[in-house]
Amino acid sequence: APPIAPMAARRATDEMRDRVVLGEFGVRNVHTTDFPGNYPGYEDAWDQRRFEEAFRVDVIREEEDTLEFDMVGIDAAIANAFRRILLAEVPTMAVEKVFVYNNTSIVQDEILAHRLGLIPIRADPRLFEYRNQGDQEGTEIDTLQFQLKIKCKRNPQAAKESSDPDELYFNHKVYSKHMTWVPLGNQTDLFPDADFRPVHDDVLIALLRPGQEIDVLMHCVKGIGKDHAKFSPVATASYRLLPDITLLQPIEDEAAETLQKCFSPGVIEIQNINGKKVARVANARLDTFSREVFRHEGLKNLVRLARVRNHYIFTVESTGILPPDVLVSEAIKILMGKCQRFLNELDSVPME
Repeated sequence: APPIAPMAARRATDEMRDRVVLGEFGVRNVHTTDFPGNYPGYEDAWDQRRFEEAFRVDVIREEEDTLEFDMVGIDAAIANAFRRILLAEVPTMAVEKVFVYNNTSIVQDEILAHRLGLIPIRADPRLFEYRNQGDQEGTEIDTLQFQLKIKCKRNPQAAKESSDPDELYFNHKVYSKHMTWVPLGNQTDLFPDADFRPVHDDVLIALLRPGQEIDVLMHCVKGIGKDHAKFSPVATASYRLLPDITLLQPIEDEAAETLQKCFSPGVIEIQNINGKKVARVANARLDTFSREVFRHEGLKNLVRLARVRNHYIFTVESTGILPPDVLVSEAIKILMGKCQRFLNELDSVPME
């Protein structure tokens, strides 16, 4: 065989190991390859030093409640573990029990309780313990108490012909800002500068009319998203693989303009070279992979769409209870705890 064959075979294997390829009718190389003996001639056994050299985390964008970061050099199983822990295992405080003393609004008690449960509470869950199973009464170490007491009245000063409820009534909209913290036990001393309140002041809870009132007491406890979605600290936590777009040969003039329209804005740019318009990949990261290019007979074989297998772009959007960077580090701590518990189990079980 000519000597080029081993090189070509190695290139094909490299592509299988490093890229997930998007074809016109399916996706190739989707299976994980991060284990030894998968490819002849490759040392794919786990090696800590090699992992530490290749692994990195780059923070791309950090806003108040949103964090976008790249995690590079990691296997899908671990990346997915972080995502799942963020969704379901990082604890927060949320309303668990609602004591209804009076509710003459048209919102039924159980619907009202459910709505109150879903309001994110700005309280650091790390300051509290989990409530013990079967405890009816909360204590200052595991419970936060809020009160919502509001009554709707007519506005005697309203204009006769007015039909605007904002003018006609007082307190006809019940917002989350009307929830007030009621310290339990010695919480005033425990949290002298605490400001426990809903994350957003303008969550609409109910609408009232004159004479209707709501008087409830709420107990917030610590919990995790596995038990109820109201405890989930993130609005979304997702990842995608880094796009990788290769033009297999020069694409010019009209074809270049068609190509540019096939991708998200900013992915393909057109340069002017010797009076010719030439397409080039400017920023593949922006692409959403609509695969529009496969609809064009003349273009579909000139482009290779792929994703980098071990480059994860994470987007974590917090509900506002904790900043997203804190959530990510908490998720990492939880995974470390799971690993430690597993190792301890292995040590304590006598081997047969």
